[in-house]
Amino acid sequence: VQLQACGGGLVQAGGSLRLSCTASGSVFAINAMGWYRQAPGKERELVASIRSTGYTNYADPVKGRFTITRDDAKNTAYLQMNSLKPEDTAVYYCNGDVSAYVGSYVRSFDYWGQGTLVTVSS
Repeated sequence: VQLQACGGGLVQAGGSLRLSCTASGSVFAINAMGWYRQAPGKERELVASIRSTGYTNYADPVKGRFTITRDDAKNTAYLQMNSLKPEDTAVYYCNGDVSAYVGSYVRSFDYWGQGTLVTVSS
């Protein structure tokens, strides 16, 4: 299983970006997907997550500005980021709790996608 993240870029403060993360390979089911970010000199932090039930969780700094959704048919999660601020600048990583085929079995693993850089200019 691989997670492919894309959608980062440079945007002015107040602008919007949409990140996407697609799981491919021997995917049986996606139990949860989330987005984390890591700014220079800071630890990686959770931004938002969504479970298979549709339950979502957001970090306080992004509540009301970011929205996480998922398209199960495409094994993809999206992070819509609106009203971006310079402090949102970071490398964003997607994470997936994925049930994958391992031979004739199904096992759950934690996967990380490559980071995508989001830069918000003031």
